[in-house]
Amino acid sequence: MRIVSLLPSATEILFGIGTGKEVVGVTHECDYPPEALVLPKLTSASTPGGPTSADIDRHVRAAVHAGSCLYHLDSALLEQLEPDLIVTQELCAVCAVSYEIVDSAAKRLRSDPRIISLEPVCVQDVFANITQLGEITGHSREARNLVARLEARLTTLRARTGGTANRPRTLVLEWTDPPMSAGHWIPELVELAGGIPILANTGANSRRLEWSAIAQAEPEALVVAPCGFDLDKTRRAIEELDAIETWRSLAARRAGRVLALDGNAYLSRPGPRLIDAAEILERWYTDGAEYAG
Repeated sequence: MRIVSLLPSATEILFGIGTGKEVVGVTHECDYPPEALVLPKLTSASTPGGPTSADIDRHVRAAVHAGSCLYHLDSALLEQLEPDLIVTQELCAVCAVSYEIVDSAAKRLRSDPRIISLEPVCVQDVFANITQLGEITGHSREARNLVARLEARLTTLRARTGGTANRPRTLVLEWTDPPMSAGHWIPELVELAGGIPILANTGANSRRLEWSAIAQAEPEALVVAPCGFDLDKTRRAIEELDAIETWRSLAARRAGRVLALDGNAYLSRPGPRLIDAAEILERWYTDGAEYAG
C-alpha cells in the first residue's frame, strides 16, 4: 500500500503501527518520528503570519474570513506518488489542508485512492483511529498492541492520581493572544493527570476567553501550550503574556505555577503522544517546576 498522510498525528500513528515504510508522502509539518522528515512534502503554508501570537491570529482570521486557504496542496506531486490511501481530517479549518481540496485533488488521480478522515474529540477516539488505521493498512495486530500499551499507561496514571485530594484548578491556554481555552481532548488529559480543567471546552473547539473571566476563575495552575508552537516559541509567547497586567496579577503566575509545554508535540496532535502529555502534567503537578516541559 502507498499511503499519503496529510496530518502530523496520522503520520505518528502510521509509523507507530509499523506502516512507516508504506508512507510515501507527508505534510511540511510532519516532523515526528524523525524518519518522516525525509519523505516528500505535499503541503506548504500559504503565507507567514508574523512573529507574534497576535500577528498569527490576525492572519488566520483574515484568511478564514476571506475564504482563503491557509495551506497549499501540491497536486502534481500527489499524482506522481500514486497513493492508494490518503489520510486527512475535517476537524479543524486551520490545522491542515481542507478536506474539500484533498477530495477534489484525489478525484483526478488515476490511482483512485481511498480517503480516510480522522475526527477525534477525545482520547478514546484517538485509540479508535489507531485501530481503524491498523485495520485499513493490514496492521491490526500492531495497532491493537499500541493501543494496549497506551491504555496500560493510562491505567497506571489513574492509579497514581485517582485518590489525589489536591487537584489544582488548571487553565490551559491553546493560544495566548487572544487567549484561547483548551478544547477537545485536552481537558480530559488534565483530569487524567490529577487536575481540574477550568474555562475548558471538552470535546469541542477551543474558544476565545476574556482576561476578566480568567482573573475571575482564579486558576491555581497555568499551562501555556499554543497550538503548533514548540517549546522555544511557547516561552516567547509567555514573555509576551508578561506584558499583560491581568496575567501578571494571577496568583498562579505570581507563585510560578506556570508550565510551558510543547503543544506542537504533545497537545495539538491527537496521536500516541497525548499520553506523554498527561504524564508530563502529572509530574509537573508533583514537582512544581517553573517553565518546565
